[in-house]
Amino acid sequence: MPRPARPRRRATAVLAAGASLIFALSACSPSSGAAAPSPAGTGSGLPDAHVHGLSVSSETGQVLLATHDGLFDVTKQPAAKIGATNDLMGFTGGTDHGVLYASGHPGEGSSLPNPIGLIRSTDAGETWEQLSRQGESDFHALTVTRSGIVGFDGALRTSPDGTTWTTVAADFVPAVLAGNPSSDTVLATTPQGIRRSTDGGRTWTRVASRPVVQFAAFAGPAEAVGVEPDGSVHSSADAGATWTRKGKIQDTVQAVAAVKGPDAKLAIWAATASGLVVSTDGGTTFRPANAP
Repeated sequence: MPRPARPRRRATAVLAAGASLIFALSACSPSSGAAAPSPAGTGSGLPDAHVHGLSVSSETGQVLLATHDGLFDVTKQPAAKIGATNDLMGFTGGTDHGVLYASGHPGEGSSLPNPIGLIRSTDAGETWEQLSRQGESDFHALTVTRSGIVGFDGALRTSPDGTTWTTVAADFVPAVLAGNPSSDTVLATTPQGIRRSTDGGRTWTRVASRPVVQFAAFAGPAEAVGVEPDGSVHSSADAGATWTRKGKIQDTVQAVAAVKGPDAKLAIWAATASGLVVSTDGGTTFRPANAP
């Protein structure tokens, strides 16, 4: 079932036309207006019913959720709000610890332009600076590579520094862009299958093998995870060129993150309609993140 949506005008026709039903069912409707307030907390234990991004620090274990109502640290109970309230439609970690990039729409009382373009935080979300495309871009898909930033705002764009952009010719609309700061490989999830770039998003090829995943994330330069719309989990040891079926997440997934901690073990995190779940066995089984 679709997640409840606030009254929002739809974005450009290219965004609407490019998404198939299976992907659209779990995607929030893009907005061209400021973020509307929502009730505090949800029955899932998450701070907001609409999660657009998930980040887990390999250094500290901090878990961040990017939502319609801003950024939350869900490592703490109850979840702690970080920084100002803005509708963070696009969200990704940077090359250094504490560096985050985001996009979306200003929240109530915000002085940011609409849309907010690309913004960056160097203090784990406490404060944000405007980098580029303010009033122009709402990047619904966003990731960082060794070469720079890749984003999709109705067009696929790359930037070496977050300020100057090049538009890339692409015949697909990504639901998610997944990259790693130590590599130039980028994965784009689409209803037609995975698209893959090995040059920081400048050129793309279609991954011939299945699955058709909706969410993807990198835990390192080569190790990636993907989740199908039905929750089936897959892993890749060659940066998304081939995939191995693992387990299944038994709920509607909204965002995924993968990380290798100091013990070098792969952990897969997912924000779902019922709450935050985690796997510490490579995606074979999942448990509630707050379970003992």
